[in-house]
Amino acid sequence: MSDLPRIAVLYGGPSGEREVSLSSGQAVLQALQGLGLNAVGIDIRPAILQQQLADSQAGIVFNICHGAVGEDGLLQACLEMLNIPYTGSGVLASALAMDKWRCKQLWRAAGLPVTDGILLRRGENAPDIGARFGWPLYIKPNHGGSSLGVSKVSGPEELDAALQSAFAIADEVLCEGAVIGHEATVGILDDRALPPIVIETPRAFYDYTAKYLADDTRYLLPSGLGATLDQQLQAVALKAFAELGGRDWGRVDFMISAEGQAYLLEVNSVPGMTSHSLVPMAAKAISMDFPELCNAILRTAQRRVKHG
Repeated sequence: MSDLPRIAVLYGGPSGEREVSLSSGQAVLQALQGLGLNAVGIDIRPAILQQQLADSQAGIVFNICHGAVGEDGLLQACLEMLNIPYTGSGVLASALAMDKWRCKQLWRAAGLPVTDGILLRRGENAPDIGARFGWPLYIKPNHGGSSLGVSKVSGPEELDAALQSAFAIADEVLCEGAVIGHEATVGILDDRALPPIVIETPRAFYDYTAKYLADDTRYLLPSGLGATLDQQLQAVALKAFAELGGRDWGRVDFMISAEGQAYLLEVNSVPGMTSHSLVPMAAKAISMDFPELCNAILRTAQRRVKHG
């Protein structure tokens, strides 16, 4: 018999990342059930979530809801109120990780390397961002993930469409100067940094299609960056995650300039767990298969059952 109570795997929900979350959730649910654990799946509906949880009779939650509600502190606050232990970061860390601008302000104050950017609010007059950052630059919703609404803007003629796309998703939009170089990511599992992965795509950048649909995205593991830079990325990732108050697991994304300078992009507090996902890929590199990874994440929350 398992020493765990019944597990509710929460996935789906109302965000733009719903389809990815459904895939992640099914993979996690199958893995946990394959380990002989008493796990049930819930496609969350926020208006009746409390009843869904009560009906499941679960005593612990594996949260794999991406995006709004599941990843921004709302779901975490609900579970706190219901006194149900759950995987992943708490309310404040989740909210900060989802808010790219305020997350970077915190990192900047902590002396960590971040890309230069400004926050644009709906209805405000936009400054001459081309003069500020040069071209290309990036426009992205301040809240959200999976690169939804993100555009690489190569010149002034593309700017209005990029702003419209981002403002369709969020009331605040982040404009950032482009770092030309490599995109890399570092998974974090229980206070340990996993091996860095460098991502290469023939597309303009690592967008939704490159992440979830394309077969020509390349994932370099080993990263090819060299041991010194790998270790630097891991150290910065752990510090960035800790500064937010992150716990259990997550993923920290970077851009690395041609000169080898790493810049923090964002934290994913509930990373993807699909066939294309990066944390399972990094875990596999240290000989941890997918069910083992799911179990390790779950056990971090179990400690709060015992010691909460």
